[in-house]
Amino acid sequence: MSGINKVILVGHLGKDPEVRHLDGGVTVASFPLATSETYNKDGKRIEQTEWHNIVLWRGLAEVASKYLQKGKLVYIEGKLRTRSFEDREKIKKYVTEVVVENFTILGRKSDFEQTPVSSEGTTPKSESEYTDLTDPSGDLPF
Repeated sequence: MSGINKVILVGHLGKDPEVRHLDGGVTVASFPLATSETYNKDGKRIEQTEWHNIVLWRGLAEVASKYLQKGKLVYIEGKLRTRSFEDREKIKKYVTEVVVENFTILGRKSDFEQTPVSSEGTTPKSESEYTDLTDPSGDLPF
């Protein structure tokens, strides 16, 4: 029996997506995502924030670079991947990332109207224009 590797997150971008173009024209975008939860401890409200490394490839990376920016609220579906690399001192390090399979920009309608105009001069004006980018059926992911 095979396992299931599925991650669902709703959080805010910690910074604008960092976009790179690899050999062969493959685009990759990455950014940190903050998810927060609150709970009561000794009558005080405590907020705990967790940071996630998010990675998007190819077409999703292109869409993310165009429409996502620091502070935006997003719904993300993907899978966990852990990879290793050597740092400059030749020490092996590990990093766990969420490789995105689908995302949807969330927020109030006013959030979309305040989006700065991109360098190409086209800015989506409504929520429906955003949802059409990632899910052709227009259905909500939950």
